Amino acid sequence: MMNRYVLQLFAGAGATLVLLAGCGGSDDPESTVPQLGAASGATLQSCSTLPTQITYANTTIAAASAVAAGTVSVGGNPTPAHCLVTGQMFQRTSAVDGQNYAIGFEMRLPNAWNGRFFYQANGGTDGSVVTATGPAGPAAIDSALNQGFAVISSDAGHNASQNATFGVDPQARLDYGYQAVGKLTPMAKSVIQTAYGKGPDRSYIGGCSNGGRHTMVAAARYADQYDGYLVGDPGFNLPKAATANIAGAQAYAALATNPADLSTGFTQPERALVSNAVLAKCDALDGATDGLVQDTQACQAAFSLATDVPTCAGARDGTCLSAAQKTTIAQLFAGAKTSTGNTIYSSWPYDAGLATGGWAFWKFTVPLILDSGAVGVIFQVPPADPATFNGPAFTLGANVDTLVANINATNATYTESAMSFMTPPNPSNLGTLKNRGAKMLIYHGTSDPIFSSNDTAAFYENLRAANGGDASNFARYFAVPGMNHCAGGPATDQFDMLTPLVNWVEKGQAPDQVIASARGAGNPAGANADVPASWSPTRTRPLCPYPKVAKYKGTGDIESAASFTCQ
Repeated sequence: MMNRYVLQLFAGAGATLVLLAGCGGSDDPESTVPQLGAASGATLQSCSTLPTQITYANTTIAAASAVAAGTVSVGGNPTPAHCLVTGQMFQRTSAVDGQNYAIGFEMRLPNAWNGRFFYQANGGTDGSVVTATGPAGPAAIDSALNQGFAVISSDAGHNASQNATFGVDPQARLDYGYQAVGKLTPMAKSVIQTAYGKGPDRSYIGGCSNGGRHTMVAAARYADQYDGYLVGDPGFNLPKAATANIAGAQAYAALATNPADLSTGFTQPERALVSNAVLAKCDALDGATDGLVQDTQACQAAFSLATDVPTCAGARDGTCLSAAQKTTIAQLFAGAKTSTGNTIYSSWPYDAGLATGGWAFWKFTVPLILDSGAVGVIFQVPPADPATFNGPAFTLGANVDTLVANINATNATYTESAMSFMTPPNPSNLGTLKNRGAKMLIYHGTSDPIFSSNDTAAFYENLRAANGGDASNFARYFAVPGMNHCAGGPATDQFDMLTPLVNWVEKGQAPDQVIASARGAGNPAGANADVPASWSPTRTRPLCPYPKVAKYKGTGDIESAASFTCQ
């Protein structure tokens, strides 16, 4: 149940690890990087005969079946005719927990192929082989499959019935962390070779949340395998983020008026109060009072929780925060800390998207039902016993200092810590990626409540520093104002970032902006309930490459991206 729920929200030992040379490539920001050529397509030779034609070590092909055009759609957009191939890799029985494991996958191979391969990195704790369409961005109305890519999706080495309990098996931990990608990638390329008579000319990997983490890990570990990396709201420090969210749950529990409901520690009216106060101080910083904070960095200097939000003189009534709330909330936004004052994960930006149901879900529900299992069973060493594990009790009763130690621990059975198998080794060292002409696009919602956009901005600053102060010739980061985790929030949260990535990789067209749309009533991918009624349902805005922000030109339609420029 836990795993199926998170899959709706979040989104390899078989392959040789790539040893990255140098600090980040060249220290010269003006140095040239190779320009990769465009992919060329081919026609699927046969679908029904693929199970007997595909041969790859440690791989079993279960079936191959033709799928008619329009059978599968993304955001109301029907996908073309294709062949669905399903199978498993590395079937085994664990010597540790006695459970059966395998890396389940499906591949969708278009009849008319564009010569490209897309690895769909999925979210949450994986565990399900979701439909391999390769979403082109959040709330997507287009997909890699629709554009003619061959796409793979996997369960990362465990099935949904195992939920967080797969963390008892050390190999399942490693597959989930990074080895499934390393094992599946060469297999998938071999399947493509068999199906089309040629391998992919260009390979891409992408996803949001844990899928963004998978992609960042691949950029560090498998930089020789992919040409384009599409990174969304990445949880690349996921064990730290989950632990910090547990610390946050304990803090909100101390404020709660109803111990059974953490949200009573920071209610929806109170969160709306803070969001509106942020808007009052920061909305106009970009030249337009439009319900969006474009200049997030300037906003942090302009807004003060202590002085810009009323302090309650009496009982809490939604029009003020108590002194205790202000102290606790300010500490959490500065970054939850251990008892010795060390930041567990990251700080968070004050933004306009705090009042939403999505924000509340990740802060008040997820620590009890998802972070608990992730930290308690998957990440810590040794894992808790699943037979007696109680998620809410674990979260509210855990010693956070102990959890921080445990996600960094190893023993004779669990020889890699969570901070080893879940995170990209030396994430600012992307010299192999850069020097072979590969590209990375990153996006992150500034109101993401589970993975902080501040953490992603800090990563990008480190990447810039490792490349002479400028990484923009191979990696660009786009903040999404107001967006919650991977979608939602008062935001323009619908955009295609795959097409700009392909154009950058194969044509050398670096994206100076990406146009994003609001999802009001009638949107083909579904309406976003967080879009304010005062906005046009089709509002557009440019997303800008960091450190630029969208500024109003001073004239023009406030609902149109054409009235804004990246500065």
